This record gives sequence, C-alpha cells and structure tokens, in this order.
Amino acid sequence: MTGKCELCGRENVLTFHHLIPVCLHKNKWFKKNFSREEMARGINVCKYDCHREIHNVISEKELGRSFYTLDKLLRYPKIKKYVKYIQKQ
Repeated sequence: MTGKCELCGRENVLTFHHLIPVCLHKNKWFKKNFSREEMARGINVCKYDCHREIHNVISEKELGRSFYTLDKLLRYPKIKKYVKYIQKQ
C-alpha cells in the first residue's frame, strides 16, 4: 500500500507499525495497563525508512512503555532528529 507516512509525511510504500509491539501483547504488565484496543493501535509509516528507524533507535519494551502514541514518538529526540532529516530527502 502506498500513501502518506504518519511519521514523516512523505508519500511512500507504507506498513503498519503497532505502537505497542505485538511481542508485548501477552506480557502481564501490558495486559494490566492497556486495553486490547490500545494495544492494537498503530500508525502507517514508510515501510523501509521510518519503520526501520523506529526499531533501530528504541527497544520493543521502551516503545510499549513510553512511546505508545504518535505524539510521544515524535517527541523522542532521536526520532525528532530523524524526521527532520528524512523530510529533506
């Protein structure tokens, strides 16, 4: 699928990024603190650039515990710097 990336805003091939990684959905802490709907939420991001960058700079647990919304993700300094850079490409 192609469209506008929710992270960088560029037109590109997209993939769905779970804001709370699927590998954490069965974890007791996540089941206790998030509903199924919250755990299923995600954003459509560039399949090769943005999705890879998110997972390269933030661990799965940190993504789930601290960056479970687009707004929180965009405030992370390394992601913020990356988005600024990639938008110029």
